[in-house]
Amino acid sequence: MPSPVKSLAALTLCLSLTACRRSAFPDVPSGYREFAYVSNGAANTVSVLDLVYLRQDRTLQVGTNPSGLAVNPVRNEVYVVNSGAPGQNGSISVIDAEANNVVATIPVHRLPYSIAVDPQGQRAYVANSGSNTVSVIDLNKHREVQTAGTGEGPGLVRISPDARTLLVTNRTSNSVSLFSVAPADTPGITAINPILRLRAAFSGCPGATDAVILPQSEKAFIACSGGHQVMALALAAAPDSWVVKQDSAALTDHLLTFLDVGQSPVHIAMKPDGGELFVSNFASDSISELSTWTNEVSSTYTIGAKPVRALVSADNATLFVSTFGADSISIYNIDDGKLDRIVHTGAAPDALAFSTDEHLLLIADAHSGDVAVIRTNGKLGPALFTMLPAGNAPNDIAIKSFTTKP
Repeated sequence: MPSPVKSLAALTLCLSLTACRRSAFPDVPSGYREFAYVSNGAANTVSVLDLVYLRQDRTLQVGTNPSGLAVNPVRNEVYVVNSGAPGQNGSISVIDAEANNVVATIPVHRLPYSIAVDPQGQRAYVANSGSNTVSVIDLNKHREVQTAGTGEGPGLVRISPDARTLLVTNRTSNSVSLFSVAPADTPGITAINPILRLRAAFSGCPGATDAVILPQSEKAFIACSGGHQVMALALAAAPDSWVVKQDSAALTDHLLTFLDVGQSPVHIAMKPDGGELFVSNFASDSISELSTWTNEVSSTYTIGAKPVRALVSADNATLFVSTFGADSISIYNIDDGKLDRIVHTGAAPDALAFSTDEHLLLIADAHSGDVAVIRTNGKLGPALFTMLPAGNAPNDIAIKSFTTKP
């Protein structure tokens, strides 16, 4: 693990060389800006890292115990979930990415944990794990507009790509809640005609945590971290879709199967094409590869100590896995089915995020309070390029890029 002195030296060297930005990395157009936002759970801050110049831009004070992050796909805003203190309500901090300051704080409920933004950038959904609810946020007005009941201990929210379904994993009640979502342009949203309507609930998933929804919004897969399985669900299709014309059963949500993986599956990474999933089995030091076509486990591989999160490259060829117990990233060649290399990071690597064009991979090191920056396309393959400072206990990363007007 790089020492703080070595990390600082690498950062100083990087900033002293003009080649660090232009010759070593792809050119960007005039006015292009790209930032990484890192939530520091024990510092009540968000670190803003400039990914064009590879330096810390600033540190923003947010609410108590920030956790999940999300970016708006159509406006230059970033949202921070402030979990708050036990017994108190939390909030959402809204960051203006152009000015990089906090422009609004939205009250929610007890112990919010994660947030998802719909594809239109109109609404956000927040899982309130301490109040067994999910909040609907109007992002135009920066206010909560509905609260819906979930199972016990909701942890993660996912909105389907077609924006018709909201999925909530309920860790304490070992279940999954599925909600129908009214379109953003639906007139007359009221308590009688709400945005969210509970459509189905499925039990039997111990410690339900992470989940993914396939690109066509037809299936969901949920990690049952209290055991050794992944739950596979078929999601109800739209009544007027071609799928329903072929199979009327597609009108309803239903359980497909449970897939046996390793112990304590905590995260699911999906190939961009949706064809395969990779499950991080924390207690088995392995990853399991799943086919979403056949709903079967293809194979399981040893990957490193305590894998916690993973990302698949845009070309569907490479899997990057943060191995929390090994202070490193394992890089797995999907086509060849083998471990290519291990790259050391800071202590306890956790959250991962690619830069917009994927020439950089950022890893939040939970114990050393920094961010490892991996150059993914170097001549000799992926390698550690530098370390950037974060705050105490960084736990999530979000990337926002945009071009400012001259």
